[in-house]
Amino acid sequence: MLTVLVVLAVLAVLVSLPWWLPGRVVALRGRVFARINGDEGVPVPGDLVGVGLFRDVYSHPAAGGRSRGAVLSDLFWYWLSPGAHVHQEHLEAGERYDEVARATRRFLAVPRGEAEELTRRCVARVLDEEVGAGGVGERARLVRLRDLMMPVWAEFYYEIVFGEPCPRPARDLIVGNADDVVTALKCCGLRHMARRERLTRYLRGRLDDVRHPLPDGLSPEEQAYYLQGTFFNTAVVQMSEAMAHLLMVLARHPDAAATALTGDDRAFDRVLQETLRLYPLFGVAHRITTGDIDLGGGTTLPEGSVLCFGYPEFHRAGFAEPDRFCPERFRDGPAAREVNHIPFGMPANRPCPAWRLAPLTMRAAARETVRRYALATAAAHTRSLPNRGPCLLVPRAARARTRRAALLFIRSRDRVEDVWRSLVQLVLGTYMVWDARRQRLCERHFAQEAGHAPDRSGSR
Repeated sequence: MLTVLVVLAVLAVLVSLPWWLPGRVVALRGRVFARINGDEGVPVPGDLVGVGLFRDVYSHPAAGGRSRGAVLSDLFWYWLSPGAHVHQEHLEAGERYDEVARATRRFLAVPRGEAEELTRRCVARVLDEEVGAGGVGERARLVRLRDLMMPVWAEFYYEIVFGEPCPRPARDLIVGNADDVVTALKCCGLRHMARRERLTRYLRGRLDDVRHPLPDGLSPEEQAYYLQGTFFNTAVVQMSEAMAHLLMVLARHPDAAATALTGDDRAFDRVLQETLRLYPLFGVAHRITTGDIDLGGGTTLPEGSVLCFGYPEFHRAGFAEPDRFCPERFRDGPAAREVNHIPFGMPANRPCPAWRLAPLTMRAAARETVRRYALATAAAHTRSLPNRGPCLLVPRAARARTRRAALLFIRSRDRVEDVWRSLVQLVLGTYMVWDARRQRLCERHFAQEAGHAPDRSGSR
């Protein structure tokens, strides 16, 4: 009898794991990361800088330092290498940053109609290839939305950069690189530098084929790093993540999906705004102060402070029922720019250079997808989306039938995967945070740069 009770108790614990273990592992991972990285960051909003000061501090001229002098920079450089030292988001303000930013704007200055048509073509090509044309007789397919969207944006940004359709071998290189970066960022896998370096070599051989001049002052290898980091790391990863979130929302909210089919741009833009409010692509943007910032009341943020701007916390503040999906809050309330909503950052402090292009192309991609397929999911939808967005794609022309069994499978598999995934994230995340601290890529870069700086003291 005792043996039976023990067996039943063990089975009960095992069955209950998906409901309690992942949350505890995530909390433990946060404590481990904080212990390794130290307590250098000032959370914003937080006890020192409240929600009311968020925009003022973020926009302050002294809040523009990006990498130098922060332990967190070593971690981000580690995940984004090779080439973090010329990545637009991580360059310090100055002549090099200005030239890199100008080059990026040249590439992204695509007319609206051209951008929408290019998006539609890329989505159609990838869906036909990876899923099917969505015709009569085709069966529903279970996909991971982030994985499905990554080839779309690989093709899109290849054509933005090179002005020609993306060949399959190049697409595979770009997708392999982008997937490796985002998988490591989410601590679901280690980095594979050889995979990243294969794309670097490919880009190094294509520098003469780009549509616009590359940044001056960079070596050919650094120009390849610039293309890789800006377009084939950040752009592909962020757009794939953004589309996974948007399509997950459309799968969970049929009314929102119907909006995508009506052609009402304003209504669909509200869906997009609310999606980016609930699931901002950035968890934390860190900045290092280059001077003192007076907060008033005798409180000052001293020079060298590491400010950690929390997008999810800011996006929740000031909204009624902040966890509820409600696009209509952007119709009846104030304009998005007047509320706590900054999906593309602050204009005065390194906003996303694709702030204009991204919404247009996301709307076009969503419409082409829902025109072909009805979406359904029962998987967890979180900001970090480590499950990559499991979703059922049902061809519009297919015979209507219940999908309860498929949705039950999605939900059950997602819960089980969440157990081992949380453990993987704990182990691999701890290792990578430690390894980043050991390598000190950012700190060593600036130390070497200082060592090679010209002597301006007059001594010989």
